[in-house]
Amino acid sequence: MKKIDLIHRLAALDKRGVYILSKADIGKMFPGEGAKAMEKSLQRMVADRLLIRAARGIYVNPAAASRNSRIIEDLAKALRPGALSYLSLEAILSEYGVISQIPMDRITVMTTGASGTHETPFGTIEFTHTKRSVADILAHTQRIEGRPLRIAHKMAAVRDLLRVGRNVNMIDREALEEDAVEVA
Repeated sequence: MKKIDLIHRLAALDKRGVYILSKADIGKMFPGEGAKAMEKSLQRMVADRLLIRAARGIYVNPAAASRNSRIIEDLAKALRPGALSYLSLEAILSEYGVISQIPMDRITVMTTGASGTHETPFGTIEFTHTKRSVADILAHTQRIEGRPLRIAHKMAAVRDLLRVGRNVNMIDREALEEDAVEVA
């Protein structure tokens, strides 16, 4: 893989809004390159800062104009392809103002995929597996324009917190009660 070829292909993908690539995606762009040569090329491209290795097998185009402020959520989607994932637990409860702690450089994601934590140059992604059905997840989450991941409704995030045995002492009960009054 030549630098100039990669730069041109990354620019073309950027125009389509693609700035996160898996190792397999990059391999498809250079089908004639063997596995060992591809690995060496990727190492060289990361060293030359044409790519950022965000996680095992996931790369980010640092020059992409399409890169957005929700890169950590885009990475979460890339790390669990084929799984239904949504923001929940402390990350979304903090956004709702239900807990006072604000997770810095960390998101908490419920997923139908595997649990696990990924440290990336853009922050930490904590995945927690859920056995909830797809229908149940869709009924208790929402899609927000501009957000790569679905987000849990407030009470669904609280239920997730209870279900996985996390600290519920930080929940502001008044904030939850205010929400119940608004609905009534």
